[in-house]
Parts: sequence; structure tokens; C-alpha cells
Amino acid sequence: MEDTVILKGDKLILRGLMFHGYHGVKPEENKLGQKFSVDVDAWMDLRKAGQSDDLTDTLSYTDIYRIVKEVIEGPPKNLLESVAEKIASTTLSKHPQVTSICVKVGKPHVAVQGIVDYLGVEIFRNRSVDAPIN
Repeated sequence: MEDTVILKGDKLILRGLMFHGYHGVKPEENKLGQKFSVDVDAWMDLRKAGQSDDLTDTLSYTDIYRIVKEVIEGPPKNLLESVAEKIASTTLSKHPQVTSICVKVGKPHVAVQGIVDYLGVEIFRNRSVDAPIN
């Protein structure tokens, strides 16, 4: 992601995920929907997988991809903040090996006066604060 969140360590990286969803506060967003772009960084120890070359020693990218797809294509939310939070909290709750996560959700085709690549949000969540394992 950007330099705003600097963490050391291993991470899974998913970039440029695109799905059609119905999130937003405007009625036309809920009715017609639009494309959403998502980037995810999921921090976890990849040492064992790197040494063993065995998928069972890591988390498959497809597991996180499915969470993102289910959230974006799922029930509409008003705010991108809520969409990003759902992706982060679901990932942390389903995958205890993930220690931190950064989620960026963007609207590439937002109606504003001017030219933009996208508008969106980026959140960072850490297991020790946001989803401690009991």
C-alpha cells in the first residue's frame, strides 16, 4: 500500500481485485451498483511455508479473495469504511494466523466534478487491538 502504514515482516498481497457491488448512500448506487477495487495486505509469518513449499503451512490467497468477493457482492453498506471494516474483521476472525491487515477499497467510477483514478478508503487493523484471540 502506501508509506502511511509501515510494518516489517511477511505478508500476503492481493492487488486490483474488482467486483460489482451496491454500496453507497445514493439510491442509484444501491439500484444500479458499480465497480469496486480492493487491495489487501495480510501480515503473517510465511517462514514455514517458504521452507516447506507446502500450501498447508500458509494461507491461500483464494481464502482472502473469497472474503473480499462475498463482502463486495454481498448486502449493501452505506460507507466504504464499513465495507473495508467487514473485509478486515472477517479475515481476522476466520484466519488466526493473520496478525495485521490493511484493506483499501476504491470506487473507480465515482460521480465527481473532475478527473480521478478512484476515491476510497484505506484501513489498518491489528489483531492485538481489533480481534484478540482468547
